[in-house]
Amino acid sequence: MDLKPLITLLALVNPLAIVPFFIHYTQGFSPAQRQRTITIASISAFAVIALCALVGLQILDFFSISLASFQVGGGLLLMTSALSMLNAQPAEAKTTQGEVEDASSRASIAVVPLTIPLLTGPATMSTVVIYADRAQTFWQHAALVGYGVVIAAATAVCFTLAEPIARFLGQTGINVMTRLMGLILAALSVEVMASGLVKLFPALAG
Repeated sequence: MDLKPLITLLALVNPLAIVPFFIHYTQGFSPAQRQRTITIASISAFAVIALCALVGLQILDFFSISLASFQVGGGLLLMTSALSMLNAQPAEAKTTQGEVEDASSRASIAVVPLTIPLLTGPATMSTVVIYADRAQTFWQHAALVGYGVVIAAATAVCFTLAEPIARFLGQTGINVMTRLMGLILAALSVEVMASGLVKLFPALAG
């Protein structure tokens, strides 16, 4: 079994890095409200990954986008996310302070912004589509969807233990882990872009 897609997704989603956001957004929530937010965010993260794995390629076909072009674009997104992580910023975090304040006032912030874009943004979606194209059998596709379950479980665990994790690691610990994952992601992004460029320009393979 190829675990590279799972490693890439875990590095991208990186629920540990989203723990401070989760704590901020759920300030003043009752235990029941917080648990409901955790459940919805986890299920939503799985749904995004599963949908991209199952119908992502069909969407590309509909818009007549070649996978090679998508690989190069997706690789650039991965690299951008990796650079953000190397600066100790969440890979998918693109929210402004205004959006943070607005989200905090909503009854439920589980889907936006926690799931999209903080957990599963464009870089995550494009990565799943790229790996879906590489899946040759039913079981490989099933494994990709299964990785979505792992991501959902990791998200649920990190959010459930958000306050103990934040106290134990501290901001410095979270920053160190984010940078390490960013380094892994940078290497994987080069691999994805190289694969797409070779398809677009076969002469590069020679």
